Amino acid sequence: MLKLSTFCLAAFVMTSAGPALAQQKFENLDRIDSLVAMTVGANLGEPGGPAAPVDRRLKLAACPTTPNVEGPVFGAAMVKCDALGWRVRVPLVPGGAAAASGPVARYGMASRPAPKESAVKRGDPVQLMAGNAVFSVSRMMVADEDGAIGETIRVREDRKSSPILAQVVEMGIVRVPGFNDF
Repeated sequence: MLKLSTFCLAAFVMTSAGPALAQQKFENLDRIDSLVAMTVGANLGEPGGPAAPVDRRLKLAACPTTPNVEGPVFGAAMVKCDALGWRVRVPLVPGGAAAASGPVARYGMASRPAPKESAVKRGDPVQLMAGNAVFSVSRMMVADEDGAIGETIRVREDRKSSPILAQVVEMGIVRVPGFNDF
């Protein structure tokens, strides 16, 4: 009888402590959302703020310290846990005071006049960017021709690959047309 009551007590403790242990096991994603909003100075969906909440499917190990938030850099804030080595990229809504002070503003074509000289020369390595406010992808390519900011040029991965048309955004960076501005 004593064994049965001990077993029942152990089962009760395990089932009641399960949610508490699960909360300690994974990082609180609401906390990450709040840290990003505080760091960039704008709330979810506002100009300069996070474009979307952190994906709730993420199961990050709980950071023993407060995660470090950096940015905005290339249209996103980076949340890092240096103690555990994980990092999460949180896309930001273009515009706003926080975004205007960082590299995000460089992607706006109307923010500066296009120089007459070439920003990209034939044979230069360039970073090909594609994406929108929610995601971005980049890849290193080589320019097939000269181009000023705002012009469309051909780029390719290597000499054997077929060319891709891309718009020159700034020196060393081109963007795939058809995607919304970051």
